[in-house]
Amino acid sequence: MALNIIWLLFFIVAFLVAIIKLVFFGDTEIFKTLSEGIFESAKSSVLDVGLPLAGTMIFFLGIMNIAEQSGMVLKLSKHLKPFLKKLFPEVPENHPAFGHMVLNFSANLLGLDNAATPFGLKAMESLQDINPIKQQASNAQIMFLVLHTSGLTLIPLTIISYRIAAGSQDAAVIFIPCILATLVTTFISIIIVSIYQKIRWNIKFYLTILAIFIGMGLLLYLISVCNNHQRELISKVGGNFLLWLIIIYILGFGFYKKVSLFDSFIEGAKHGLDLIFKIIPYLVAMLVGIRVFRDSGALQTIIDGIIYVINLCGIDSQFVQALPVAIMKPFSGSGARGLMLDVFKTYSPDSFSGKLASIFQGSADTTLYIIALYFGSVGIKNIRYALWAGLLTDFLGVIGAIFIGYLFFG
Repeated sequence: MALNIIWLLFFIVAFLVAIIKLVFFGDTEIFKTLSEGIFESAKSSVLDVGLPLAGTMIFFLGIMNIAEQSGMVLKLSKHLKPFLKKLFPEVPENHPAFGHMVLNFSANLLGLDNAATPFGLKAMESLQDINPIKQQASNAQIMFLVLHTSGLTLIPLTIISYRIAAGSQDAAVIFIPCILATLVTTFISIIIVSIYQKIRWNIKFYLTILAIFIGMGLLLYLISVCNNHQRELISKVGGNFLLWLIIIYILGFGFYKKVSLFDSFIEGAKHGLDLIFKIIPYLVAMLVGIRVFRDSGALQTIIDGIIYVINLCGIDSQFVQALPVAIMKPFSGSGARGLMLDVFKTYSPDSFSGKLASIFQGSADTTLYIIALYFGSVGIKNIRYALWAGLLTDFLGVIGAIFIGYLFFG
């Protein structure tokens, strides 16, 4: 219901803003702009998003099928069951969904968005298999989705690459702040959903969380003592090397278990093709809605209003120039990226605004897009509290990112 209202509001607000611009400001081009935006975004949803995603989906779901046929996914789920079982108490023990979620989280940690999406859709499908009400999101599906939208990443490869392209003299300086910001967002998402779902944690789970944070802290420390060249090398090589390691391990494990690799890959790849046809309508619906909302100027008006209130309150406004990136991120990843690049161009990537925009870009994910994509792939109509939980996580994550930005660069 919430997603239906949001989607409807995109069009109604865009239409009303367009009327105001036409009547009061004489903007005779506004409706032409909105109409062209509908056709262009509908086309790009398929050609620029759907088809590239199709190739990735087909390949990685083929690889995933080999991992399943060999028993690797089940083995992985057994090893991580004690921790994940606390977050997903409704999922039966040793269920393959645990393994699928681990592969999705792992790809996100490495900053490998293209690999993370097929793994995530497979995880959502596995969770749908045990969902008692097929058209309504289960608690486990909501926990998984909100964790996914928190954008947990250990290697912000893409952002560092954009900073280098923009002429940054210290592109990797945002490495640690990005990681800390995304850790904060992820931890907030766990707390929010756990409270709503009344999940009780025992001392062992707290110790596990603590151990994870200590491990990540040690990793961050080791990275912090590296020089800039070494950090950039880790960013560029580390994630892609580990992706290849995962692929080779899955193929090698499947061969060891006497799985027919090629036939198993083709079987999984066919499923990827079926899945992409299922999700394209959801992509078109959401991306067109976001586009007309943005083209009408409604989103920019909201951004300007928030910036005005912040300035009016007398709060230090250094972060204001980067704030549009954070506001745009839940709506559109490409839109947020465009705003980040605009900040780089206007203030330089090594300015406070440029660094904070980088942190915003790396500390969350496109909540509305992910909700439409993942729930749409399994035919869920009632998303329950997933939307507000995801947006609340985004909001609190932005506050955390601002604090971290000031801590490091203010």
